[in-house]
Amino acid sequence: MAHTAFPSDLVQAQRDWNRTYAQLAEGAPDGTTLRRRLLRLSVRLLWHPFWETERGRSPAARVELRRHAREQAQAWEEARARERAQARDEAQARDRDVPVRDSFRDREMPARDTRRVRDALR
Repeated sequence: MAHTAFPSDLVQAQRDWNRTYAQLAEGAPDGTTLRRRLLRLSVRLLWHPFWETERGRSPAARVELRRHAREQAQAWEEARARERAQARDEAQARDRDVPVRDSFRDREMPARDTRRVRDALR
């Protein structure tokens, strides 16, 4: 089926439903709360006005909504993982850029060399 433009609230409800179902499947300690949330989201998905439009009448539209919500959630998760990796790489680069004390440069120059350098800079 060609991509159907779904209302954003419908896609959000499907993503929330997927996330809640996954939490429930993982055995989260607040199972009763999650089951109630899942029921509320199921009702919201089932009775959304989109399903009464021409584009929403086919059963394939419901399958497409689930696929679209899964792909969108996966893309966001990948983007967050890239951002975390980039932040980690930047932190490591900052750590590498910390100047290391160079024993040769940090030595005291004899007074005559200091005057020569100072005079050359004028």
